[in-house]
Amino acid sequence: MSLRPSSSAALRLLALIGLAALTACTRPGPGEVTRADQPFDPYEAQNRQMHEVNLALDRAVLRPAGTVYATVVPQPVNQLVGNFSANLGTPSDVVNNLLQGRLKDAGINTVRFVMNSTIGVGGLIDAAGAFGIPARDTDFGETLAIWGVPEGAYQELPVLGPSTERATAGRIVDLFTNPLDPLMDRSERQLKYGSAAAHGVGQRGYNRETVDSVLYESADSYAQLRLIYLQSRRHALGAAQTDAYLDPYGDTGEEANDPYIDPYAE
Repeated sequence: MSLRPSSSAALRLLALIGLAALTACTRPGPGEVTRADQPFDPYEAQNRQMHEVNLALDRAVLRPAGTVYATVVPQPVNQLVGNFSANLGTPSDVVNNLLQGRLKDAGINTVRFVMNSTIGVGGLIDAAGAFGIPARDTDFGETLAIWGVPEGAYQELPVLGPSTERATAGRIVDLFTNPLDPLMDRSERQLKYGSAAAHGVGQRGYNRETVDSVLYESADSYAQLRLIYLQSRRHALGAAQTDAYLDPYGDTGEEANDPYIDPYAE
């Protein structure tokens, strides 16, 4: 990689802090206290409109492109592409591990990056995984959760799909957390993002039956996708997830304590 002039570290740090300060995520107001069996979705009308836009994009572009890709490119080859993209993102994981105070995970991810970048042929092969060193995947959204930032309202983003206010803020900040980025020239950055996009299109194709069943066969694909995302995201965060927006005056039985029940899903 060639070394290029870039913004100073101080400017990047200021940008990081400034974006983090914008994560005063929406909480339910006095008249909006939501029960545990309902996701906090005050922007549902707008989210549903964006969901329809994303469905149209999937029908017109992503689904057919994924089908062609999966037909032409063997899945093991796409896995190599995914490994390459994931390896380039590992330094960002290390930064977030440090911000979270998880020094062991930071060390493990550093070892993974060195191993995969060398004996893993530039990251194409998950050599560290073969030696029993699994990835410690994370992002700035998880960092914010550990810092006590609330989950905020559910969102559906253009192209990217399901998110929350906290996760969206994390995505933005993660644009600045990878120390490799200033060392990359334009072509290298294009390769980084292009490999991630190609892997994503391939995954859409290989998993088309499952994805199609959610998007096109559900009684309410918006509610179903929202349920799947929130459940998987909260499970992935584990102990970092500290806010479920429970109504202290609601039911106290087991059903009331389940944050994953969606009243719209069948």
